[in-house]
Amino acid sequence: MTSDTAPKSVAYVTVDVFTDERFAGNQLAVMSDARGLSDRQMQAIATEFGYSEVTFVLPPRDPANTAEVRIFTPTTEIPFAGHPNVGTAFVLGGQKEIFGRAPGKILRFEEKAGLVEATLLREGGVVVGATIVVPRSLTVGPEIDADTIAACASLAPEAVSRRVHAPTRLSVGLPFAVAEIKDVATLSSAQPNVTAFQAANARYKPEEDSFSLFLYARSAEAPWQIRARMFAPLDNVNEDPATGSASAALSAYLVSLIQEQDIDVEIIIEQGVEMGRRSLIGAHVRKQGGVVRKVSLSGHCVSAMRGLIDL
Repeated sequence: MTSDTAPKSVAYVTVDVFTDERFAGNQLAVMSDARGLSDRQMQAIATEFGYSEVTFVLPPRDPANTAEVRIFTPTTEIPFAGHPNVGTAFVLGGQKEIFGRAPGKILRFEEKAGLVEATLLREGGVVVGATIVVPRSLTVGPEIDADTIAACASLAPEAVSRRVHAPTRLSVGLPFAVAEIKDVATLSSAQPNVTAFQAANARYKPEEDSFSLFLYARSAEAPWQIRARMFAPLDNVNEDPATGSASAALSAYLVSLIQEQDIDVEIIIEQGVEMGRRSLIGAHVRKQGGVVRKVSLSGHCVSAMRGLIDL
């Protein structure tokens, strides 16, 4: 592309995802028409925003789909994430058209992890959020030692619970080290230790990204109401207020561990409380014949800002 045809500016909108309250939830910037941007420019824009993710929307490669969506953290491009898909569907679903076509009820996004289907949520005819189906089946392993988990979270090793499962890496498109913490109060006291994260990355680095940690706590009385926190300082995300991909992986894993062979489970994950950006992530897991067959994530969104980026 020559300098004459390269865009001189690009429009953006920001939305707060997994919340119905502005300035809560997880922030997302969306470039709803990223045609003409180079990979370098996309990464620079994502770094400039400093949000956990920024999305760039392009015409689909297959006209049967809605769009190609690329997702960048402040440091790298990633194959999939939850809140960027929910937020991008919300933004595009509120437009009159998407690359010349009116948005339908269901949007299909081409992503590095595969095809992501998003169903728009409407109230009174207005788009208020979306439900997405995660693109990949759950993968489990390797296990992560409790001392590594505790060190990364600045907790004592005995804070890490093994009553349901050992700390382990889980993924439905983006990998996280996942561990249960003994109670919500202990979870709330956790703080990321960058030196420990660097050591964990040297030992447990996944191929797709750097070492990230998703911690959660729940009670026996309300096992499907979960409180969570996510730390990814090696991605310049000290803490994330809502992590859909990790929530989906955890939800799928917990349902896979229960005895019932055929069951549908609704799960609520509350995150971001300690940051003052409370988020509510809805997960639905369908298990058939002892195997998790489908995982979806739902959430509301609120528009926050819009403007132009000079290039």
